[in-house]
Amino acid sequence: MEGTGKLGGDRTGENGNVGGTILNSSHSSTIERLYAWEKKLYEEVKTVETIRMEHEKRVAQLRKLEMKRADYVKTEKTKKEVEKLESQMMVSSQAIETISAEIIKLRESELYPQLLDLVNGLMWMWRSMYEIHQVHTHIVQQLKYLNFMPSNEPTSEIHKQSTLQLELEVQQWHSSFCNLVKAQRDYIQSLAGWLRLSLFQFSKDPLLRNNEESKIYSFCEEWHLAIDRIPDKVASEGIKSFLTVIHAIVVQQAEEYKQKRKADSALKDFEKKAAELRSLESKYGPFSSMPEMNKYPVVEKRTKVEMLRAKAEEEKNKHEKSASVTRAMTLNNLQMGFPHVFQAMVGYSSVCMQAFESVYNQAKGIDQEHDVKRILP
Repeated sequence: MEGTGKLGGDRTGENGNVGGTILNSSHSSTIERLYAWEKKLYEEVKTVETIRMEHEKRVAQLRKLEMKRADYVKTEKTKKEVEKLESQMMVSSQAIETISAEIIKLRESELYPQLLDLVNGLMWMWRSMYEIHQVHTHIVQQLKYLNFMPSNEPTSEIHKQSTLQLELEVQQWHSSFCNLVKAQRDYIQSLAGWLRLSLFQFSKDPLLRNNEESKIYSFCEEWHLAIDRIPDKVASEGIKSFLTVIHAIVVQQAEEYKQKRKADSALKDFEKKAAELRSLESKYGPFSSMPEMNKYPVVEKRTKVEMLRAKAEEEKNKHEKSASVTRAMTLNNLQMGFPHVFQAMVGYSSVCMQAFESVYNQAKGIDQEHDVKRILP
């Protein structure tokens, strides 16, 4: 999330220049500094709480001493300890006020403009994705014009590797998409949650919050609501369904390869026994026999070879049929799967684009209203 000045900002600024707001520091740097200040604030609050408890304890002791009219020296010593603790509490309270002021300053002067830039950047990102997926959809819709030409040509090794690579890429796509959706939701949920706590801490009464606080709070609440309303399941399931379609092709290709190995093995057995038959025929003749043993080796061998020939032919036909099924399934699955997944992505990116555009425009409108109120007497 670094460099939101590059990611976001008005793509066309108020004066017509492309680039918009350029921030002096990155968003991540601002978050890190806010975190550092809040750690200091936490330590100061812990310190002042410890001092406060010790102060209450010493005040109670002082009251008892005064009620008992105890030794003057002991009473004065306790009184000085109370005063010292009060002084420490004042110093810590001032430190808390200073740190709180720094946090508010960072939040309003750096964080809020960066968040506007970030939302604007996300709007443009999803607009680009919407346009790109529209192009994808148009391209893959041309697949329907491809006619299936029946063929038993086997699947090549390069086709198998390409299909496996496609399956891997779609798996990665699904994982990355789900991570992106989760990151978008988690980020604004954490930000909105922190902001609620932050504003409650620095302004106990919501009615006393100033315009700047209300502005960033309203902005983040709208952003949070917009993200929660975006339906991501259709797109996620679309990619998942496409992955299932590709996996079915991978399984079929594996089945075809398995059948090819059977056909190759059957052919090899046939060729081996056929060679043995030719050797016997050249040695004993095509109709040799052994009457004394009631055996006909050449005839028997020939019968076995014919059986192997039939087996080899059967396995070959099965392989050719499997190859034909693979080709038909590949074309059909891609013709159905590609358009479906990209249509789902077009829908999702369109909703995201509109959601971020609405949040951004609403925030800019509020900013302009505040600017007008500042100018008017």
